[in-house]
Amino acid sequence: MRAGKLGLMQPSLHGLYVPLITPFTPDGDLAPGALEKLARHVIDAGAAGLVIFGTTGEPATLTAAERHSILEICARVCRERGATLIAGAGTNDTAGTLQAVRDLAAWPEVSAALTVVPYYTRPSQEGVIAHFTQVAAGSPVPVIVYNIPYRTGISLSPGTIRELAGIPGIAGMKHAVSGIDQDTVALLAALPGDFAVLAGEDMLVSPLLALGAAGGILASAHVCTGEFARLIAAWRSGAAGPARRIGHRLVALSAALFAEPNPVVIKGVLHAQGMIPSPAVRLPLLPARQETVDAALGVLNAIQGPADRDLGPPLLLAADRAPQDRLVPAVGGLARAPLLDAHQPWLDEVGPGEEPADLLPAAEARLQVHQLGHDVLDAVERLAVQEV
Repeated sequence: MRAGKLGLMQPSLHGLYVPLITPFTPDGDLAPGALEKLARHVIDAGAAGLVIFGTTGEPATLTAAERHSILEICARVCRERGATLIAGAGTNDTAGTLQAVRDLAAWPEVSAALTVVPYYTRPSQEGVIAHFTQVAAGSPVPVIVYNIPYRTGISLSPGTIRELAGIPGIAGMKHAVSGIDQDTVALLAALPGDFAVLAGEDMLVSPLLALGAAGGILASAHVCTGEFARLIAAWRSGAAGPARRIGHRLVALSAALFAEPNPVVIKGVLHAQGMIPSPAVRLPLLPARQETVDAALGVLNAIQGPADRDLGPPLLLAADRAPQDRLVPAVGGLARAPLLDAHQPWLDEVGPGEEPADLLPAAEARLQVHQLGHDVLDAVERLAVQEV
């Protein structure tokens, strides 16, 4: 924590933040035990903190009592784990948003409020600035602007974002844009030092980190939490090669998890893994189709085999696209290739009596997933370079 522009203790907004789903029982009630289990799991796996009442948590469907229970559970977990807790608080009404953020004063564990750009009413750029100026002035915690144009109907200009960054009490922004354009590149090139941009579009997290984002608020990180944490750590440490390889795999997973409206596929996968008691969502959302969940599980299994689920990237190309472009599945007892750096100890020797050829079908499936991620992310990175 550090002193902010209003004397508030601003959280150090770096790393991975998981916007928690709200688990329900098969009957549709809140499942508090599953929520606590999930919160502990993602923090222990490498998340710097939790976000509650974000879009992924279906906040519009929650009762006041349910919201209180979620706050109580997540505040306790974050206090015990020393993790950051960010709470969604805000609507398209400035007075209502002010009241929502003021209510957070009752929870000392809450480090920041995630406040959406006013939606539906579509105010002018000046109106957005006036809205956040009032909210930040009355908030007991630092404010993170939630910039998600495809939900709000408002695209913030780089000038507006820079002006928001200068407002006392605003600590950062969740940047959930649908593409990386010249404005995004220019924005990340000239940010105030105490204003953090957190990637909010899961499939674009790796290139946004490459451009200078401080971390991410990523729903996909319910699954493979450790890998997403490693992705952010690699980019922030300047290890571009390992970061690209991890990003290439995870982009395919994010695409599969967002194949239907968020968070229905994520809930389907978590239920299949035994993490939550049901895949239930509340109307107007419907549960994900089984074939969509199966497809996401297939991608997950292809990029991270059971033998190395917690050991690091399970698929590499030898010597980072060596001339032979040799596939190296990183499962204990499969194959050895030159180590890419000292932080990648997961390649192992072929075990006694094992033949690498026996692994070709699984290896080919992994290569297809890796190549999909590679193609998508390379295209995004080329666009970012062209726009500089």
